Amino acid sequence: MQNGVVRVSQSAIRNLPTPVRSRVDPADVVVPDGYTVEALVVGLSFPTALCFSDDGTLFFAEGGSTWPTRPYMPPRIWKMAPGGLPELVAVEQLGGPRGLAWRDGKLYVSIKGGYYMRVARHDLKTGDREVVIDKVPSGGWHEPGGPLFGPHDGLMYFGQGSVGLNGTVMPAGYTVDLAKHPHVHDVPGQDVKLSGNNVWGRDPRTPYPYYVQTGPFRPFGTPARKGEVVKGQTFCNTCVMRARPDGRDPELLAWGIRNPFGLAFSPEGELYASDNDFEEKGDRAIAEDPDRIWHIRNARQPHGSVGTPDWYGYPDLCADGLPVWDDSHVPQRGAPPTPLLEEHPPWAGPAAYLFEPHTGLGKLDFCASDAFGHKGELFVCQFGTYAPLNSPRPEHLRRGFQVVRVDLKAKRHVPFMHNRHQGPASAAAGNGGLERPVDCRFSPDGKSLYVLDFGNNTASDSYVVAYAHTGVLWRITKQ
Repeated sequence: MQNGVVRVSQSAIRNLPTPVRSRVDPADVVVPDGYTVEALVVGLSFPTALCFSDDGTLFFAEGGSTWPTRPYMPPRIWKMAPGGLPELVAVEQLGGPRGLAWRDGKLYVSIKGGYYMRVARHDLKTGDREVVIDKVPSGGWHEPGGPLFGPHDGLMYFGQGSVGLNGTVMPAGYTVDLAKHPHVHDVPGQDVKLSGNNVWGRDPRTPYPYYVQTGPFRPFGTPARKGEVVKGQTFCNTCVMRARPDGRDPELLAWGIRNPFGLAFSPEGELYASDNDFEEKGDRAIAEDPDRIWHIRNARQPHGSVGTPDWYGYPDLCADGLPVWDDSHVPQRGAPPTPLLEEHPPWAGPAAYLFEPHTGLGKLDFCASDAFGHKGELFVCQFGTYAPLNSPRPEHLRRGFQVVRVDLKAKRHVPFMHNRHQGPASAAAGNGGLERPVDCRFSPDGKSLYVLDFGNNTASDSYVVAYAHTGVLWRITKQ
């Protein structure tokens, strides 16, 4: 036994001491003919990220929590040598690790929480920890993306999602982040002129049901003025950036991406980012916005040459390029949106790929080897919907909860790893399959795909609750 880790039989994981996920069973997971799936590690708490070192050592992270609907658990980083048991590497800070990357003998970690996201660099030989990025605005609804390293330039690529839910800071975020970080707000990557439209919302800071107006790129309760110009900053959010591995020479490539949680380079060296749709709830509700994969074209430009970052639509355009106030995006519930920007930068779309709304995209990886099959195709984790919390539509209730294989050139995708029934394992009594895939990575030899399963994370029409000790690390191997 090491750090609470023990090796158990496959039969033991069908009778676990966690009532909310008492069974983990690879037999309940469907993968294509010619592939096998196995559970390698069970009992993880809110796992978020995977990466490999050059020698095949696997690193994975447990995310801790900034959410009151999750119990506090230590935000830990583990390593596991081929054939070995997990060993604890570090316990992180703030809201915990969200991304991992290995480079030149050091482990890079993106960290959520506080007013800024951070990227820390761990030297595992000396135990030294150094923060190399610490100025990207965070403290709100969405997540850091990356880090990862460009195969063509060796630079570090990373990103950060929006503070606001649907374009402004809303009272729905009060118990999540606003109570701890009352001054958080989105920051644009270019100068933007505001329309003067604001979002009305109940003020949870007062003992009575007072209402306040909040504008885009403003803290909660601060209205915008028509024609007001907000200055763009290199260290913005809804962004994808790059820098040298030590954090020097930061450069903004793109902004206006609501939640660039997953970043991956194709075998040709092109950068892609996953992104999640607007939500159909609250005081600026937006319906039927597709989940999407963006092509970050500026990543091919020489370092230091990107004068104007590309804009991908947040807070006023959906992934299909239509404005959020278009008839196709009118909500069934909640207050419909109005324009927040008076003038829009040129749109960097169309998206490289569109999925159905509310599939909940996680991280992604390209297959670069014939050993696994489907070389050149993109494997994408669909974390799964939060309906009925963020959508009243019955057809959204079981979307996602799988890993899909995407052919970007042919514009098609097929499920690759999923349960025998649609939805998470917990939706069917006695099922020991997949809950919410959050990250996937191919092993350095290209023979296996590792999938990190966040665990039981249940949504109702009024809350979301996640359960500790229900995460799983799966491995899929070609026979």
